[in-house]
Amino acid sequence: MQDAIESLAKELKEMNDDLSLIEARSWVELLWEDFEATRAKAGRKYEGAETTHKIVKHWVQQYGANIKEFAERHPKYKKLIYGNDDKPIH
Repeated sequence: MQDAIESLAKELKEMNDDLSLIEARSWVELLWEDFEATRAKAGRKYEGAETTHKIVKHWVQQYGANIKEFAERHPKYKKLIYGNDDKPIH
């Protein structure tokens, strides 16, 4: 799983030069954990890391170049990544 997260973080960083590798990894970890937690809360069966990887990869490809705009529309993510002063807290 860590290799998959690292790979996705590098992909996100390549798509968005405004992010540091640490920020990109934080985004990927947050998306990964949020997806799995949301499915669990909904009572969905765990389908494995492969499914999570597939979904997070899709999100990275879909939103990666504009991840900060995504954060503006989803304050929950922005606060978890940047705190209150727009500097990475991870």
